[in-house]
Amino acid sequence: MNFRTIVLAAFTAILLVSCVSQKKYKAAQASIDDLTKKNAQLNGDLTNCNTDKADANRKNEALQNDIDGLNKQIAYLKENNTQALKQLQDLSVISATQADNIKKSLENLGAKDNYIQTLQQQMARKDSLNMALVMNLKGAVGNMDDQDINIKVDKGVVFIDISDKLLFSSGRYNISPSAKAVLGKVAAVLKNQPDIEFMVEGHTDNVPFKSNGILLDNWDLSVKRATAVVRVLQNEYGLDPAKMAAAGRSEYKPITSNDTKDGRAANRRTRIVILPQLDQFFQLLEKKS
Repeated sequence: MNFRTIVLAAFTAILLVSCVSQKKYKAAQASIDDLTKKNAQLNGDLTNCNTDKADANRKNEALQNDIDGLNKQIAYLKENNTQALKQLQDLSVISATQADNIKKSLENLGAKDNYIQTLQQQMARKDSLNMALVMNLKGAVGNMDDQDINIKVDKGVVFIDISDKLLFSSGRYNISPSAKAVLGKVAAVLKNQPDIEFMVEGHTDNVPFKSNGILLDNWDLSVKRATAVVRVLQNEYGLDPAKMAAAGRSEYKPITSNDTKDGRAANRRTRIVILPQLDQFFQLLEKKS
């Protein structure tokens, strides 16, 4: 083996080592990029959860302030009525009937105080249940882009907004197979809450829909999309149809302006609204009366 052959062999070996190192470096760099992206997504979810928690805390603080104000009024009225009753009884200037009426008024104030405390407990419980439901839904859906699915609590009501591009093709109301997987995750959480009732709303942008003989306009399209989602939840995931309702909102409940492409995309959505259980509060009112 001559000198030239030895040099060529050595050079070839160096190139092979260099290539292997370069491949390992690229693989390591790709792994780092993937971990960085996942970390950013997790930080975004944490920020959203903290925002929802802060909103709930502010609302609870406002309700507590209102209740504290009412409690002060009740305490003031109790004190004044008690003093007035005592003075009148001491002076013997009121009849037995009048004294009895004042006594009943005091009893009513006590009942009102208990009623306010009961309402306070119910509202706190409802807020806690809503936050738990939101966290369960976000955990089930996973780290999806907030532009595709957004879960939030607003004024004590849970909303699940799913983008048009995730569920349907343009101008269609047939649900894509990939979208059914997302609906299945949502359905699994809702199914574990048998007392929950909800409404599925279809929303469109303000671009006129050209009639195709089946659908006449955006009203038709929004209703068809809502009923398509309801059918999947009932027939494929076993949700109780008595707990669901379907509605079409057409273009008339936008969440942002339709003046831009992104705005129109945001307005084309399907919204699942967890309906508040008003019957519980009506029962409280009936007990009060």
